[in-house]
Amino acid sequence: MNKQFRDLQLQQMEALLGSWKSAQLCARPKSGWVRAVRETLGMSAAAFARRLGISHAGVRKLEASEASDAITLATLRKLAQALDCEVQYALVPRTSLSQHLQDQAQAVARAQLFPIAHSMALEDQAVNGPSNKLQFDLAVKALLEGSRRELW
Repeated sequence: MNKQFRDLQLQQMEALLGSWKSAQLCARPKSGWVRAVRETLGMSAAAFARRLGISHAGVRKLEASEASDAITLATLRKLAQALDCEVQYALVPRTSLSQHLQDQAQAVARAQLFPIAHSMALEDQAVNGPSNKLQFDLAVKALLEGSRRELW
């Protein structure tokens, strides 16, 4: 993948995820979204079970699996459809993807350069502070401009 395409992909993903991050969505209710929406609609578990073509106990089991994070996306979509809802799913990074790449490149550069700097110091050939910083910055830049696979 060429650098321009890679940078464009990063910008587009940052923009796409920005709307999710700025949405400031509330946390899932303790009982799960399915049960919360069902109860808000005033729909009994028995009525919901009939809509789904499953038993009342099956509804309870599925609602419990959502509340405990054990439900599959496919099952959650099926339940949402029966409630005339849709599942919206995204991975929202805690920091920007660009910052995540920068942090990872710095960690990799540090891991690559530390053994070299340590050996040189043991041989009384340590590089001074500004040169160390320049070498580190160049290594980070090279990692960011190279294949991102090398970051992981």
